[in-house]
Amino acid sequence: MEGRMRVVFAGTPEFASQALKAMLQAGHEVPLVLTQPDRPAGRGMKLLPSAVKQVALDAGIPVAQPHGLKLDGRYPEEAAAARQALLDARPDVMVVAAYGLILPQWVLDLPRHGCLNIHASLLPRWRGAAPIQRAIEAGDTHTGITIMQMDAGLDTGDMLLRKELEILPDHTAASLHDALAGLGAESILETLGEVAAGTARAVPQPEHGVTYAAKLEKAEAQLDFTLPAAVLERRIRAFNPFPGAVMPLPDLEQPVKVWRAQVLNGAADKAPGTVLRADAQGIDIATANGVLRILELQKAGGKRQPVASFVQGWKPHDQKP
Repeated sequence: MEGRMRVVFAGTPEFASQALKAMLQAGHEVPLVLTQPDRPAGRGMKLLPSAVKQVALDAGIPVAQPHGLKLDGRYPEEAAAARQALLDARPDVMVVAAYGLILPQWVLDLPRHGCLNIHASLLPRWRGAAPIQRAIEAGDTHTGITIMQMDAGLDTGDMLLRKELEILPDHTAASLHDALAGLGAESILETLGEVAAGTARAVPQPEHGVTYAAKLEKAEAQLDFTLPAAVLERRIRAFNPFPGAVMPLPDLEQPVKVWRAQVLNGAADKAPGTVLRADAQGIDIATANGVLRILELQKAGGKRQPVASFVQGWKPHDQKP
């Protein structure tokens, strides 16, 4: 194939696996895949391969899973083995997508075309760990994919390609993730073609507009009704599926998880956190600014339910959750 390249791929979750599949389908040669070590998951806590590893195994591609890549770090033997595997792979370029390990300088320098990162935001906005979730939480109307030439900084490298995507009012982190994964796969193929043809142009990131997407913490799941209803509705979508959004309700021992909500017009006339009404249409909660109507929720250990089903087994009192 014209423009075919030897591409070492480094990535771990489903987002990254879409790009690996696309490169293989397009005919690029992938002699080596780097991914995170297998992690325990499920009720049995069995070690399971990452989504990227599964694609690599299905395609018969060798896989390296070092715990670290710094030759003078905590795992020098694993790093040295990975270095030898990379040297043996003789990559034209490395493509990185949600890998989960910091690449030391020796990795950045090894491929002749360097390392390209598929980043799920329009850089320089939302550098860092959780760009999809933070974009929704902040109320951004657009996001996208940036293909970046990696350097030693945190998502600071020159941009080779940017593709924009609208954030819809009903986008959750899960649904926006899926849309961006497809766009990322499309974008890296376009960029690899330009790199192979020698037509790729690296543009420095602007110095203004830099924001950081902090890592998601489980503590953020607790809904704080002293915030405006619009902020809470965005957080519910942004934290779906992780870390989720939870709130207590009267007469229930454990908090419930909230999956879907909407903002009602008009001011609440009671203290933030007060249950104003609960029926088949929704559970209305007073906030600092406006009313949040809960539409879909889940008891601890139960299944997700539309509010009409949930309220049949729960009758609230007029009190704060």
